[in-house]
Amino acid sequence: SQRHRVSKIQEDLKLLHYFSLEVPANKAARDLGVGYKKVRLKYMGYRKEIARFLNEEFEKLRGEIECDESYFGGRRKGNRGRGSTGKTKVFGMLERRGKIFTTVVDDVSADSLMGAIKGYSVKGSVFYTGQFKSYKSLKFYGKHYTVDHAKRFKRGKRHINGLEGFWSFAKERFLKYHGVSKNHFNLYLKEMEFRYNYRKVNLLDLLVKIHFSPKMT
Repeated sequence: SQRHRVSKIQEDLKLLHYFSLEVPANKAARDLGVGYKKVRLKYMGYRKEIARFLNEEFEKLRGEIECDESYFGGRRKGNRGRGSTGKTKVFGMLERRGKIFTTVVDDVSADSLMGAIKGYSVKGSVFYTGQFKSYKSLKFYGKHYTVDHAKRFKRGKRHINGLEGFWSFAKERFLKYHGVSKNHFNLYLKEMEFRYNYRKVNLLDLLVKIHFSPKMT
């Protein structure tokens, strides 16, 4: 019925508002008097819509691009080797003065990282990376500058500070979830990418547009 449809839309708008403010599902359920399981499913639905939206809006990165790999989850802080066991490996690319793109990778081999770079960026761009050996052949794809993590560059363009800022932004939020299942990890990662890329716009307005757009329903 019409009344049921209106009440469903009102509930969705309230939940989208809570989601936009990063209110946990259990608190949203309590505040709005909605079942926790229902809120959790709704939140997951919003994440799926966000991932679809990012995929549809995606354009290959170009210009000056920062590239870096990072590790999420797991108890101990580790390196690329044994210490990274059990962690999810993520590769990120940030177009300076543009957007960030993230993808989960099976490993941090040259094949995986270069495959991602070629798949999601324009050839001939300018790349900034750490000194990791997997980036060695990047000079054949564009202009390649390496960054020494031990030294902090206060001037100039040789840094990956923008991307490091995103890793901190995302990890801080992941901590709140007290562990995310591997099956859903990518959806949460895309949510972080979305929040970061659109942090200067009204997130609720954008979420409402995405959720109620004919393509999404």
